Amino acid sequence: MSATPFDIGVNSFGEVATDDGRVLDDAETVRLLVEEAALAEASGLDVFSVGEHYRAGHVDSATPVLLAAMATATERIRLGTSVTVLSTNDPVRLYQEFSTLDAVSGGRAQLVLGRASATESFPLFGYDIADYEQLFEEKLELFMRLRREETVTWSGAFRAPLTEQRLTPRMRSGGIPTWIGVGGSPHSVLRAARYGLPLMLAVIGGRPQRFAGHVELYHRALQQSGHAPQPVGQHSLGLVADTDEEAVETWWRYWQPVVTALAEERGFYAPTRARYEAELADGALYVGSPETVARKIARTARDLHLSRFDLKYDVMHLPRQARARTIELLGREVAPRVRELLSDEPAGVRPGTAPR
Repeated sequence: MSATPFDIGVNSFGEVATDDGRVLDDAETVRLLVEEAALAEASGLDVFSVGEHYRAGHVDSATPVLLAAMATATERIRLGTSVTVLSTNDPVRLYQEFSTLDAVSGGRAQLVLGRASATESFPLFGYDIADYEQLFEEKLELFMRLRREETVTWSGAFRAPLTEQRLTPRMRSGGIPTWIGVGGSPHSVLRAARYGLPLMLAVIGGRPQRFAGHVELYHRALQQSGHAPQPVGQHSLGLVADTDEEAVETWWRYWQPVVTALAEERGFYAPTRARYEAELADGALYVGSPETVARKIARTARDLHLSRFDLKYDVMHLPRQARARTIELLGREVAPRVRELLSDEPAGVRPGTAPR
């Protein structure tokens, strides 16, 4: 077994499930997520993360509340976000919510902060999308001050100033683990390195290996900024089933209509069967039997020097049984196999650098 830790987790965007063809209502889906976090822990996974969305069919708009419920249903698994839209959150409130979650969970809370790929939160909370970049930069600077300093005096353009402000409950010393989510922008990679924060790559299409340059840039920028090595993780979509055929056909049935709608909304490619199969072979979909998915994760981990891999296991209306089977197989079969495959060629950063 490799001496280097390699974490495997799951994340959800709170997408509603089905049960024997019946679409679950929002409340049922919220409760299902809590059950799935407990299942992830029982299956041996390291992390359960929840996104933040404000559109029909998603129930993850109050992520800290969901994670707190999961904390009471679990004992070991780390609980985080994927991602928190920092641009439209108040850093003060965010600190208080996650310091409370960390206390409730016994030190298991963590964050992935991002600028947002879906922008519904901007008009909902009264922010101008034209301030997209400035909002994130200012709020990240304030959150890091709050996370690292006992009292903070600060002023900026988008919220009231702070004068010798000390927040409670206090986070643990050094703050909770905080990653920066990156969808492809080199500027975001450099920002993560400037703050000395770990990097989470959101790879949802195309060959993951195209991010190798981003990873190299990140490690070089960390060194130039005088920061210690930090871990790199990857978030991608997929499904694990007992056979390749079952996984491929199940995911296609539920993934295809979702991507069709996104293609119309955002100008993505149409999800043809040929493109789908290309994504399965060399792209960012991790779909198949445990052996197939484990080999693909291990290959990506070597190529990108990853320390963590998170699988987004839910997609709109996917049956709850398929969701549960993915979680079980990922924890019980895929994760041990990935670590075995990596044992001769350790991936990621050296022990002790990964935020736990």
